[in-house]
Amino acid sequence: MSTNTITTASEFELVSGLEIHVQLNTNTKIFSSDSASFGAKPNEHISPVSLALPGALPKLNKAVVEKAVKMGLALNCTINQRNYFDRKNYFYADLPKGYQITQDNLPICQGGYIEVTLGNGSVKRIGINRIHLEEDAGKSMHDQNDRYSYVDLNRAGVPLIEIVTEADIRSSEEASALLTEMRKLVRHLDVSDGNMEEGSLRCDANISIRKSGTTAFGTRCEVKNLNSIRNVRRAMDFEFNRQVDVVTEGGTIIQSTLNFDAENGTTSPMRSKEMANDYRYFPDPDLPPMVLSDQWLDRVKAAMPALPSQITQELMENYNISNGEASLLAGDAELLAFFYKGVEAVKHKKSLINWLVGPIRALLNERALSIAAYHVTPLQLAEVINLCDDKKITQQVALQQLLPAIENSQQSNIPALAKSLNLWIEENDDELEGFIDEVMAKYPAQVSAYKKGKKGVLGLFVGEVLKMAKGKADPQKVNIQVQKKLA
Repeated sequence: MSTNTITTASEFELVSGLEIHVQLNTNTKIFSSDSASFGAKPNEHISPVSLALPGALPKLNKAVVEKAVKMGLALNCTINQRNYFDRKNYFYADLPKGYQITQDNLPICQGGYIEVTLGNGSVKRIGINRIHLEEDAGKSMHDQNDRYSYVDLNRAGVPLIEIVTEADIRSSEEASALLTEMRKLVRHLDVSDGNMEEGSLRCDANISIRKSGTTAFGTRCEVKNLNSIRNVRRAMDFEFNRQVDVVTEGGTIIQSTLNFDAENGTTSPMRSKEMANDYRYFPDPDLPPMVLSDQWLDRVKAAMPALPSQITQELMENYNISNGEASLLAGDAELLAFFYKGVEAVKHKKSLINWLVGPIRALLNERALSIAAYHVTPLQLAEVINLCDDKKITQQVALQQLLPAIENSQQSNIPALAKSLNLWIEENDDELEGFIDEVMAKYPAQVSAYKKGKKGVLGLFVGEVLKMAKGKADPQKVNIQVQKKLA
């Protein structure tokens, strides 16, 4: 991008709002008893209701309502205790009825907000316009046959909530932070698995621009079906720059629905943007208005867990840790539960946090495991950390040898297991000095460079000595001894 383009772009402001579609993790669909699970063979989870056969009537799934209300409470919304469903009319091959059951004039939740923390530490409040309930459509596949399109209706009728934000987003970073927080919330509340790869969390981004300092909204374009947080950022950045180029060259933004090409990072028109009256909304006559009693709503409120933002604040205050560390723990319910079970058993609480957000998290990611599937208990890990903090074994040995041994052993005495595997740090100063002398002799040029001020080679010496000691030497002690020898 040229300096001139950057200067031009800085004269404009991005204005965006997101429409976030969350697939609810109920066992059955929103208006039928068909399974809502992912991964079945095509058209396996269907029935007369999913197929919209004549005479088939919808019946509302109560679990769907509770999950929508929980999300509304978490986002500081007003819960409309009397609301109803509408028909949104349009034709598509994977929409058997010829309309979608959704909510238009009176959604279940309205008027909330969410606060997100940005990279510079500032907090941005983004308004929530509404949350409404609706059914998902099926799936059309156009690449399976040269002559025909295939339709899979397993997803037809799967329950969704659509979270519509206000046009408060001013950068792709804010959009990314918002989606990250939303994914954290839906998982924490057990509303959805938030898996964007499987379509459980999808996002449409409405994007417009205006001259910096002005308040009128520009013409918006909607980028559809963004399936990763990274792609939301890429699509938003590309579309902002595209619209700036159009306007600065004297052109006009045409309101349209856009597709995002993830391979090339570009947007392209799909169709002109529909207006609300194109859908001919009207109340669904097959579904009576939904009435939420005070008593039922009070029970849902009472069952609400502490939210990730609250837990993050408590962790920061109680354990003197950073916002990033606290957010990692608060955003993963299983990791947080593991932490709480182990924290009273470690001598240094910060050590457990360092291990969980550092090497243990990396180990689990590498093996594609959740902490719940890890065959080391919180108390066992606490014992291992205590051995490391007491300089009985090194962290390297613990990660590479002791923890795998614990996973595969019935031995409950961790110190005894470490001793039986000969993992204990050996305090043999003569042997250690011998290792250091060997390393100095092996790298005379680096020794000379160190003495001339190139202190960065110290790590080479320490690493070589630890290798020779086969991990059974205290790195801190080795560091000190090496520096003494070099001096």
